[in-house]
Amino acid sequence: MHGIRVLDLSRVLAGPWASQLLADYGADVIKVERPGSGDDTRHWGPPWLADQNGEPTDDSAYYLATNRNKRSITIDLASSAGQAVARDLAARSDVLIENFRVGTARRFGLDAESLHELHPGLIYCSISAYGQSGSRADLPGYDAMIQASAGLMSLTGPAEGEGGGPQRVGVAIADIMTGMYAASAILAALVARGAGRSGQYIDLSLYDTQVAALANQAMNYLVTGKVPVRFGTGHPNIVPYQAFATADGYLSLAVGNDGQFAACCRVIGHPDLPADARFADNASRVEHREELIGIMSAAFAERSTDQWLEALREAGVPAGPINDLARVFSEPFARERELVRKLEHPLAGTVDTVANPVRFSATPVEYRRAPPLLGQHTEELLREMLGYTQEKIESLREAGAI
Repeated sequence: MHGIRVLDLSRVLAGPWASQLLADYGADVIKVERPGSGDDTRHWGPPWLADQNGEPTDDSAYYLATNRNKRSITIDLASSAGQAVARDLAARSDVLIENFRVGTARRFGLDAESLHELHPGLIYCSISAYGQSGSRADLPGYDAMIQASAGLMSLTGPAEGEGGGPQRVGVAIADIMTGMYAASAILAALVARGAGRSGQYIDLSLYDTQVAALANQAMNYLVTGKVPVRFGTGHPNIVPYQAFATADGYLSLAVGNDGQFAACCRVIGHPDLPADARFADNASRVEHREELIGIMSAAFAERSTDQWLEALREAGVPAGPINDLARVFSEPFARERELVRKLEHPLAGTVDTVANPVRFSATPVEYRRAPPLLGQHTEELLREMLGYTQEKIESLREAGAI
């Protein structure tokens, strides 16, 4: 994506996640932030990034997760002078991403219609809680409430009667999925523009995305009319496919077909189970879930996690440990796959970043810049991209516009 410029007016996670993906692929991403405070996530700590003396900086780990490879410029978009700067940047950009409350961009003169008059080729992507139309369009929203209202929490957590209740996923998955949909939509729009079409407007919402990401669970309901329920670590359509307690911990078993089930049964000392009509195929196993899980749970409790995992691997049965993050990042496999990369940072010296999982054969992902300090590139961008004089930059600074 070298040569593609992205103006990122978004904050928090969904928009910045999309722009970080585009930046990883080579786009020049300009992160617009509020003077003095910046992106909300800079302050979502602790933990905080430490400088080279071990003192906390102003940037949280949360902010670092989603802002690498970008340049930061501070602009007061509530001021007319700041809005003029933003329009100048938009006129020289290929893509614009924003996640203002619906109507705010229009109030700033930065809405798609206004900017398309200035720059017809602009790809303009709006991200909001509930979309640009409908009765909820003007409502704010964050990931946790979207996980709840769009159905995900009703599917997540212990089964009814096992204690506990609906739970949110441990990361902001509605935001992250929306960011990924946004990145792919932007790429599609760029392809369309390259084929001779003009720029276009993209409307994405967290709510729509979360409903779409319900995948098989949504279709289970649409096909049957039956409301899906929580299964804890279990799967609504596949059995056995869940975590089991062992003699010293837990393992996660993922049996995807009848051959794997037969192999698993041999490993746990119950080779006769596949011949039982209740367990002969997946549909039967789903129907008789409780009986089968009871038998398997008793078997797995007899040996340690490592002993079971070794035996299951030898038998070709998919299974894995339930690792915490310390183990994930300390295992040799993390080094083999280069899951952590180091970036130079002006305060910390270096900062770790979690690698982009995409492995291109010819155009590898680039790790060019650490997440920027607030306003780190303001003057650089105004001079190099817009050709502003030092006098004009100082006047904007004095007016509080940057």
